[in-house]
Amino acid sequence: MKGVILAGGKGTRLYPITKGINKHLLPIYNKPMIYYPLSVLMLASIRKILIITTDEFLENYKNLLGNGRDFGIDISYAIQKEPKGIAEAFKIGKNFIKNDSVCLILGDNFFYGGGFSEILKEYKSLKEGAVIFAYQVKNPSNFGVIEFDKKIKIKEKPKQPKSKWAITGLYFFDNNVVNYAKNIKPSKRGEVEIVDILNKYLKENKLKYHLLGRGYTWLDMGVYDNLIEAGEFVRTIEKRQGMMIASLEEIALNNRWIEKKDIIKLAKKYNNEYGDYLRGLIE
Repeated sequence: MKGVILAGGKGTRLYPITKGINKHLLPIYNKPMIYYPLSVLMLASIRKILIITTDEFLENYKNLLGNGRDFGIDISYAIQKEPKGIAEAFKIGKNFIKNDSVCLILGDNFFYGGGFSEILKEYKSLKEGAVIFAYQVKNPSNFGVIEFDKKIKIKEKPKQPKSKWAITGLYFFDNNVVNYAKNIKPSKRGEVEIVDILNKYLKENKLKYHLLGRGYTWLDMGVYDNLIEAGEFVRTIEKRQGMMIASLEEIALNNRWIEKKDIIKLAKKYNNEYGDYLRGLIE
């Protein structure tokens, strides 16, 4: 399975903060935002990853992450010229995905919860169909929603939602998604809608869903309040437990993708608490 992170767009919901920087490079406490979705793919044991971003900030990502070798993964990059919908990621990434299944995660999504890695690894073996993740929210009309009526329905930002289960920005698909994305017509907004693809799988009875209940946290970090809340959440957990969230080096070490000697080398780059944490992994 391949992994794709959609980290393009203009980040207009965060203006003026993002007028001069890609939002996925903003700090979430002690790490760039992009670390968090990247860590999800790594927790799923996905090693071949494509980051889709804008031409303006491509070099920033290359300077930050390189080819992924430091984390035992293989990172490629692609350009999204204009934000034309989430599903456009499959058009842009078709040559990367090739004949494989794919996990797509949005670059501003934050996930946290015990046992999440085991859940992700379960769906990594997906051969047919698609899987979405849903999370209960107070304001479901702001999101795509999965409704549980006589039949499952998926609706994009319904004015009167019949469910509080919002569809998160994490998806697993079989290889059919590439052709589906190619053949779906843009919506009135001029975007290739991910909901249209999900409904395609739903119509074929090949869409599964996983409800993230109590004990899990999901945030869309693309708005002011959630940006701050995510940083405060990470800080609270790390200070309380002494364990980092989304430390890519730690995940790579636990997956045995890199060795202790690599951690020692990487820790020398950081003359701060982050470096101390990496050194503490092997002491």
